[in-house]
This record gives sequence, structure tokens and C-alpha cells, in this order.
Amino acid sequence: MKLGSIVRTGLVAAGLLASAATGAFAQDKEPIKVGILHSLSGTMAISETTLKDVMLMLIDEQNKKGGLLGRKLEAVVVDPASNWPLFAEKARELLQKDKVAAVFGCWTSVSRKSVLPVFEELNGILFYPVQYEGEESSRNVFYTGAAPNQQAIPAVDYLMNNEKVQRWVLAGTDYVYPRTTNKILEAYLKSKGVKQEDIMINYTPFGHSDWQSIVADIKKFGSAGKKTAVVSTINGDANVPFYKELGNQGIKAKDIPVVAFSVGEEELAGVDTKPLVGHLAAWNYFESVKNPANEKFIKDWQTFTKNPKRVTNDPMEAHYIGFNMWVEAVKKAGTTDPDKVIDAMIGISVPNLTGGYAAMMPNHHITKPVLIGEIQGNGQFDVVWQTSGLVVGDEWSDYLPDSKDLISDWRQPMNCGNFNVATGKCGGKGK
Repeated sequence: MKLGSIVRTGLVAAGLLASAATGAFAQDKEPIKVGILHSLSGTMAISETTLKDVMLMLIDEQNKKGGLLGRKLEAVVVDPASNWPLFAEKARELLQKDKVAAVFGCWTSVSRKSVLPVFEELNGILFYPVQYEGEESSRNVFYTGAAPNQQAIPAVDYLMNNEKVQRWVLAGTDYVYPRTTNKILEAYLKSKGVKQEDIMINYTPFGHSDWQSIVADIKKFGSAGKKTAVVSTINGDANVPFYKELGNQGIKAKDIPVVAFSVGEEELAGVDTKPLVGHLAAWNYFESVKNPANEKFIKDWQTFTKNPKRVTNDPMEAHYIGFNMWVEAVKKAGTTDPDKVIDAMIGISVPNLTGGYAAMMPNHHITKPVLIGEIQGNGQFDVVWQTSGLVVGDEWSDYLPDSKDLISDWRQPMNCGNFNVATGKCGGKGK
């Protein structure tokens, strides 16, 4: 049901009709402000700028439907500039100064960790659209990206079962997401009988550009006579020289495949993909998925950006899902009051772009399919494997001793982010 009324003046002049469209919203009501907290400069701009743009598109589309609760939506865009402390400052500004009803933002886990205390202190709502390491559940955050069991672990299973991989390089950028994800993956691999000497772990700083010696080490590690793969949690613009160096040293996907968790269509746009062909990525959405909903989304995106070559990607779909869930929750609550919207969010179900539905679970994570895609020469992905159904995001890993007994349920009476099923006690807001 569309909320708000469209003023129909009966005028036929295009200019007068355009000006009359502003009457679609109640004139005596302030707009509902929506915060957009994504890096538009710095090392993460390569990934995050697109998320700002898709939010502007979604807000524009909602306003064309009549807004929300009879009020216009107004985007408030800030640039935290790939500066993690600045994320917290900008989040506080959005909540206190701009009085936004919700914030859609962050990419790296270190940026999310930076803003988390601000959202909990000020009782704001954050929609986080990127895959992450888990080990967190906050009442004030809705995690619309993948948890490890919705990306990392299925990717390892695919390599182990389909590619017969026996040696593992866990290569990541040096911050919380890669380190925690690799800690989970290392424990998972060992639970599957993989020995320590068959696991190589390497971390590099953000923006790392000199990959010659590291790629040489990977090549040497893969020459031991066992099928080897790289599981990559390398983030941001460091991916460009990493893949280029793989090509320089003649590492082909058939020899040592790389499966990436942070390389999608946007990162491949404008990059010479010849050295990357055959390498893999694990996501919950690819632009190449064929169905009417996705085809419409792609068309709308390219029309909005006035660029027929503009690509879509997984975190964009997460914002698409999260935004539509927020709209439905506000309608359900009849208000933008954060406490009421947070309660209304659980159980909301909206279409995803892979042909099914995403549901918000009591742990503030959503249901997702898992897809493995193979990089093609045109920068797109050919889906080579996917789960038969939807996977529920697991916020606490079953493979870490401190987490295996924890669950999250933000409904009453539990209302807890880390309830210990062994002790029957809640550990607080989150770990």
C-alpha cells in the first residue's frame, strides 16, 4: 500500500505537473532523514561509493511512491573517508545533529566496530550491508551482509569437495574481519582433518601494493604436490595489484584458485580481467543472476546513474533488502521511533534479487542463498554452485570455543545478543 497522497491537479503542462509532484507529501510534516555513512574517498572508496549511490536511488524511488508515512525521505550523505575514528564522529553527527531515522553504512568491520558504541549510546539504527566475521549481535544493528556460515564456510566446502583442495592460503587485510574470519576458518579446516602445515596465513595493511614476495611465497606453498587454494579476505584497492601480480607470476586459476569474499563486479570494473579468469568469489548475489526482479533492478540502476555500463553487486543487494525491510517496519510500527521500528523489524520478509525472499531473524541477521561465481573475461561471474535453499545467518561461530554456546534473540523475554545456552545467562549487549 502506498502511503501519502499524490496531488492531482488535472494540469497537463509537463512543467506544472512536475512542480505539483512536490505536493505528494504533507506540507506540515518534516521530511524523514536517512543517513548514508559510506567512504567516498580513501582506500575503501572503490567499494563504498556505489553503496552511497544505490541508497540515493532507493530513496528517490520511495519518494516517487509517495514517501513514507506521508512524508518525504531526505538523504543525508557524509564522507568518513576510510578513516575509522571519523566514522564514529560522522555517525554521532548523523544521529544527534541531523536526527536521522536510520543509517545505512560502513563496509569494513573496523568501521562498524568504531560506530557501534555510538549507535548503542544514542539508540540509533544501523543497517550494515557487507559480509563480516560474526561474533557480534547488537540490538541497534541489522546485519544484512553475510555471516561466515553464509559465505566463508560454504566457500571452503566448495573448494574442498569440488576442487579437492588440500592446502590453504588464508590471505587477508590486517584488521578484525579477516583475522576473525580466518580464525574461524582455521578451526573449521582443522575440524575437517587439515593439518597446521597445510595452512598458510598472511596479512597485509590497507592499500598494500607490493605483492611480489607474498605471491612468490604462495606459489612456493602451492608447489608441494597438494592442490592449493587461496581464500582471500583482502579488502579495498589492494585487490588490484594482488591479482595483477598473480598474473605476472603465471598463477592460473586451474593451478591455485583464489576465492575472494570482497571482490565483486564493482571491484572488477575497469580492471584487466584476463589474469583473473577462472578465479572465484563467494557472495549471496551476482549481477549475472537471471530473473525479472534482478533485471528490473539493473535497468533501474543504470537509468538512475545514466550509465548503461554501471554494474551491480552483492552489498548493493544487501542495501536493497535492508532499505525495503526498514520501510516495511516503519509502516508496521506507524512511526520512525527507533525502539518500535527495531521491534517491528523481526519477521519482516521482502524479495531479494536472486528470485526468493529475505527474512529478518531474531538475531538481526537475514536469510540468504550462497553462490560461488567464476570470474569471466567481461568482469561478470558465472555461477558454478549455489545452496539448494536459504541459509540463516549464524552470529556466533560454532567453531570457536568461546562462541559455540552463544545465541542471540532480540525478542522479549530474552532480548539478548549473547545468551549462553550452557549457563542460561545473558552476557550483556554483545561480546
